[in-house]
Amino acid sequence: MNIFHKRQGQMDYNYPYFYTDTICDFKQLLADDLCKMIVIKSLQYLKQKKIVEIYGYVVMPNHIHLIWNMLKLNGKESPATSFTKFTAHEFKKYLASNSPGLLEAYLSEKGDRSYQFWKRDPLAIPLSTESILLQKLDYIHDNPVKERWRLCDNPEDYVWSSAEFYETGIDRFDILPISETN
Repeated sequence: MNIFHKRQGQMDYNYPYFYTDTICDFKQLLADDLCKMIVIKSLQYLKQKKIVEIYGYVVMPNHIHLIWNMLKLNGKESPATSFTKFTAHEFKKYLASNSPGLLEAYLSEKGDRSYQFWKRDPLAIPLSTESILLQKLDYIHDNPVKERWRLCDNPEDYVWSSAEFYETGIDRFDILPISETN
């Protein structure tokens, strides 16, 4: 099956997307490795339940990039909605227990929630060809070595990325679909 064909509008199922979600006000909530693990655990769950396929990822201090394919609804909600709801709930629990003062920085003035961790309207770009997918994969893997971040010297050395998998075959968090056949 050719997964690349032109789509418009909301994220469609069974189609690869370059997805970026950012912490509100670009706060560096994800600089904390335990918060990064909340993101990873959500992705592990979605993969294990065959709700998404993840081809690439990076968890940066204030944002994430994914290359993923949403396969089906998680109950009545989209995988992206499940991801942001679960992680927000877990961030709230973690901060309430460990950094109540920091939790206050995420108070929301919106009537439908008490706290807001993720910015509204994440970026979702359909990937229409393999070459575009590979270009975005290189982009996300290079993120931690960029001058702005300097989180590591080589992309494969950054633990919170799929770069290590593409260099060595090691899927540290078992969230990439390819690792099931290795």
